[in-house]
Amino acid sequence: MSAFDPPLLPSSFLERCAAILGPAGIVREPQSIEPYVTDFWRQYRGRAAAVLRPASTAEVAAVVAEAARARVPLVPQSGNTGLVRGGIPDASGRQVVLSLERMTRIREVDPRGEHIVVEAGCVLETVQQKAAEIGRLFPLALGAQGSCRIGGNLATNAGGVAVLRYGMMRDLVLGLEVVLADGRVWDGLKALRKDNTGYDLKQLFIGSEGTLGVITAAALELFPAPKDRQTLWLGVEGPRIALDVFELFREKAGEVISSFELLTGFGVEAACAHLPGVRRPLPEPHPWHLLIELSWSFEDGLSEKLEAVMERALEMGLVRDGTRAESEAQRANMWRIREGQSEATRHMGFIVRSDVTVPIGRIPELVERMAAWVAGNAPAVTLVPFGHVGDGNLHFNFIAPPERVGELAPLLLERLYDEVTALGGSISAEHGIGRMKREALWRRRPALDRELMARIKAAFDPHGILNPGVILDGAEERS
Repeated sequence: MSAFDPPLLPSSFLERCAAILGPAGIVREPQSIEPYVTDFWRQYRGRAAAVLRPASTAEVAAVVAEAARARVPLVPQSGNTGLVRGGIPDASGRQVVLSLERMTRIREVDPRGEHIVVEAGCVLETVQQKAAEIGRLFPLALGAQGSCRIGGNLATNAGGVAVLRYGMMRDLVLGLEVVLADGRVWDGLKALRKDNTGYDLKQLFIGSEGTLGVITAAALELFPAPKDRQTLWLGVEGPRIALDVFELFREKAGEVISSFELLTGFGVEAACAHLPGVRRPLPEPHPWHLLIELSWSFEDGLSEKLEAVMERALEMGLVRDGTRAESEAQRANMWRIREGQSEATRHMGFIVRSDVTVPIGRIPELVERMAAWVAGNAPAVTLVPFGHVGDGNLHFNFIAPPERVGELAPLLLERLYDEVTALGGSISAEHGIGRMKREALWRRRPALDRELMARIKAAFDPHGILNPGVILDGAEERS
């Protein structure tokens, strides 16, 4: 038996953890464990021997040290809103969930220093609101922002709808506090924008999905809050025209574009038909739609500049129809359509989801290739792509007949990943790898990449107790 094949949970381990955490810090009853072992869409379920719920960094460090001594595998979890099964345990029943949901303190807010220090269990929306209270913006924006937590955002290097302007989660982090696999605490919680003192260690933990350490707190960068924001909804003919529109907006208003989203007519009509209170922004259906948001720090003037860009788009024949949100209610309606694509179509069948990225100019080709393949090889499947045109990231939803999903899902995903790879893209843009994409990743990564990643894992987690089976498989962890 190797360090990567741990024994069944030692009976004394949970008793020691209970002594550290107290009654509120440990969950053992199967019914109470259930929410921690089921994925966000309730499509997959793992098993856990228990759930540990520390309330401080010191408690995290103490239970991780106990796990290291007993070789107990831990699955770090915060909001459990991930989409690649990276935050739920496997089916063995030997893993223990380490939930950071009780670590919700906002430790520091510094308007002058433009940063906020929060614990990993803070809900993203809470951080956004705290920033707004001091006239600042924390720009990470996701559909799940009311329930996802900062720890998971960091662990997956979350993206969202404002990446075009503000970057991914790793671009918003100034410093981290991390509990290492042996229970020691690495204090990298500096709020510095410049620190050229060797390796930037914090970046190793961001996007590592809890496999290298347990992030307990972060210093996050804040930005001036926009004072003028304009939100547009445009009907267009297809992805190729959408790229022409993007090129025009980038040329005329590049630095103030926050979001540039592409949706199918099918997805929009489904949202308007099945999401309560949602209305189509334009009078008539269109084959494809764009949702564009621009903002800046001046009090006004953006509207006039936007009108000039729209006039040019109409002159060039790029836009079939368009409208601008004249109220917060209209803006919210537009974003509800965008964020509700999966919710609006899930009654139509089993949704096979994936998140990929290609060079921006190859987006139309990817959509066309996949549409042609589905039509010729899986006509029972409905393809619903949508996402962030401005950064090359599309979410591909395949609506498959439930009785055939076991047969079709692997074929659909493999074909998508093959096409993405051929176009010079990545099989994961912002959701991570988790357990779901692990095998697909390792079939496509060069041998040297696999070797380097395995060596990093071995250096940080020599006994393989942190989220085993996520990103790397057992063979890679042992290499």
